[in-house]
Amino acid sequence: MKSSPATAAKPMVFRVLVTIILSIPLLAILAQADDTDRFEDVNRPVFYFNERLDHFALRPVAVTYTAIMPNVLERGVSNFFSNLDEVTNVVNDLLQGKFSQAGYDSGRFLINSTIGVAGLFDVAERAGMSKSDGEDFGQTLGVWGVGEGPYLMLPLVGPSTLRDAPSKFVDSLTSPLSYAENIRFRNSARALDLLTTRVSLLELDEMISGDKYLFVRDVYLQRSRYLVNDGVIEDDFGDFDEY
Repeated sequence: MKSSPATAAKPMVFRVLVTIILSIPLLAILAQADDTDRFEDVNRPVFYFNERLDHFALRPVAVTYTAIMPNVLERGVSNFFSNLDEVTNVVNDLLQGKFSQAGYDSGRFLINSTIGVAGLFDVAERAGMSKSDGEDFGQTLGVWGVGEGPYLMLPLVGPSTLRDAPSKFVDSLTSPLSYAENIRFRNSARALDLLTTRVSLLELDEMISGDKYLFVRDVYLQRSRYLVNDGVIEDDFGDFDEY
C-alpha cells in the first residue's frame, strides 16, 4: 500500500529537524573559524582533479547537449529543475524568518507546477513573478550568525566552505528528487540536473583569467557573502575625498 504525500513528507520534516538539532554544537566552532584559505595546499590538487574531470568528461557532454538539444526543450528541462529548487528556497525562507518571501516562492512553485506543466514552463515569470535569489541552508546558518569558516574545494562537488559543505546534505533532504522511489529515475534526474548546471556555466568559461583557482575561489566567496547579506555590500574602502 502506497503512502500518501502527506505521510511521505513526515520523515523528511523529521530528518531535517534532527539534522539541524545535531548541527547546533558545531555552530560555535564554525563561528570562530576565519575565512582564509588555510587549506589551499589541499584545495589546489582537488581543484585540478575536478578541472581534469570537467575538461575530459562533463564539459564535452555539456557542449554536445546544448548543440543538439532544441532551445525550447533545453529551456524546459532547466525550468523543471529550477522549479524543484523552489521547495528548498521555501524551507530556508521560513528558517530565516522571511515569511513574505516564503509566500512568494511558494506561489511561484504552485503556479509553475500546475499551469506550467510540472515546471517545464516558467509561467510565473511571464506573470511578473521573477525568480528570486536561491536560498540554501548554508545561507540560513549565515543568517543565524555562523561564520563561513575556511574555504574548501570538494572532490566532484566544487567550491564550498566549512559551513556550506555539510549544509548541502540538509538541502538534499528538502529536494523532491530525494524521495523518488525509482532509484534509476532519481539518479538519472540528478545527473541531468548536474548537466543543466554545467550548461549554464559554459558562457563563463571564457571570462576566467589569471590564476583560475583564485578566480573561482574569490567569485564563490563573494557570491556567498552577497546572498547571505541579501545583496547588501559592506564598504571596506573607507571614505574618499571628493575632488
